[in-house]
Parts: sequence; structure tokens; C-alpha cells
Amino acid sequence: MGSGPMSAWDRVWPAPAKINLFLHVVGRRADGYHLLQTVFRFLDQGDELRFEPRPDGKIVAAGPLHGVPPDADLTIRAARLLRQRSGLEGGVTIHLTKRLPLGGGLGGGSSDAATTLMALNRLWQCGLSSAELQRLGLSLGADVPVFIHGQACFAEGVGDQFTDLALPPAWYLVTIPDVSVPTAEVFRASDLRRDTPAMVPAAWRPGVGGNDLESVARRLFPEVGHHLDWLRTLGPARMSGSGACCFAEFATESAARAAGAALPADMRGFVARGLDSHPILN
Repeated sequence: MGSGPMSAWDRVWPAPAKINLFLHVVGRRADGYHLLQTVFRFLDQGDELRFEPRPDGKIVAAGPLHGVPPDADLTIRAARLLRQRSGLEGGVTIHLTKRLPLGGGLGGGSSDAATTLMALNRLWQCGLSSAELQRLGLSLGADVPVFIHGQACFAEGVGDQFTDLALPPAWYLVTIPDVSVPTAEVFRASDLRRDTPAMVPAAWRPGVGGNDLESVARRLFPEVGHHLDWLRTLGPARMSGSGACCFAEFATESAARAAGAALPADMRGFVARGLDSHPILN
């Protein structure tokens, strides 16, 4: 098997959070997949991964992910998929520092999987292109390809068609309701709107659009509504993805940190800067 220089194995690999600046459900395919339109933006907060080569050919996590069986761990699944695709025999121990909440709508698991694919593609010297990695990633989850694509973008289809965007600098206060929202349950809901008129990417501007999943998430998890209602006392606010996390946007770091300092005692969150591209690509 090929392997990268040992110094590269010492690197810590970032897996950033994403937020959805809007999220519309514009239809549904015959196979049940929902057709979406959204804008993805990465944040300068997220998980971190480190990879350690193993001589025994096993792919293992250094520590179990709370509430996630090993066979459902997206980093393990991503590493196995890449090894199978590349015809390699290498083993690896995956060290994950988990900061993003599970079921939070910030793309944590998808970002971890994407970083695993990108990092091991280099460390194992697989030589796969970004497009090839994105195709692999799509089989792991709809949000994985955008992290590999690595640019702020307008996304369509099942989340695999991208139009890159130049977004204005912004800071965000992201709040973390104390609930985990199962994405599949939100998309299964009978009251989910699935017919929002599609727009062309060039028609989108910051502030345009809402999140079609919000009303379902609020019904199922009232805590999400509590956070949104408080954030909206500061200005426009959105839920990210299928929830639970919510955010408000600010033009300056100082304004975002002032809002964060005013969080009620029963709410927690963090302040983050919006990124134009994935930090691995910088």
C-alpha cells in the first residue's frame, strides 16, 4: 500500500461545522429522495481528526462515539469505503475530537466523514479526484459531498449540485438546544412542505429564503422554537439543516460576541466566523 510521509500522519485535520443560510424543499423524486435548494457556509468551529497508521490492516476508532455503534460511525465507514475503492490494504486508527453536537444540523458526522476521505486520500496516496471523493461521500450521506467540494455554495438536487458563491464576511451566534433531531423523522413528517418554488442560483441573495424544515422541527421539539424565538429578538434567525441548532448573523465579531454574552442561563451556544472555503483547502 502507499502511505504519506510520516510527518503528514502527525497532522490534525479539521472537520468544520456548516450552516444552511436557507433551506427549501422543492420536490421529491420517485425514489423518495427530497429535492433541496440551500446555501452552505462553513464555520471556523468544528471537530478535529488525527490518523495513525496500523500494521494489522484494521480500521478502528480510538474511542467509541457516544450513542453510535462502530458500524454506524461515519469515519469508520468512510475509511473502509476509500480502502475498498482504492484496492489498498492499510489499517488506521481514527482519533476524533468531537465538539459538534449529534443531531444538531451542523453537519458534524458528514464533515467528519468528508475529512476522513480527504485526509486518507492523501495519507494513503490514493490519488482520487475531488469529484471521485464526492461520489464516494454521497453514498455515506447527502451532506458529505459539499464538505469535499469545500466552497461556500448554492446547492441543489439531493445536495450534490453546487454553484460557488462569494458571501460577505459575517459572524454567527449559534445556539445548541438540548435535543437531538433525527433528520429522517423531520423529512417523513406529513406536514412538511415539499413544493416551494425553485429559484435559479443567481437569484439568491443573503437573507432570501427560509427553512422549510423549521415548522416540523418546532412541532416535534419545542426547545428549537424557544431558541429561535429568543434569537429573533436580536434580528433575523434561522434553524440550520433539520435542526436542532439555530443561528443569527452579525456583521462584526464584537456584535456576535455581545449577543453571545446575553444568552439566557438556560441556553448554550458559541460564536463563529463564516468561512469561504474548507480549511483543509487553504
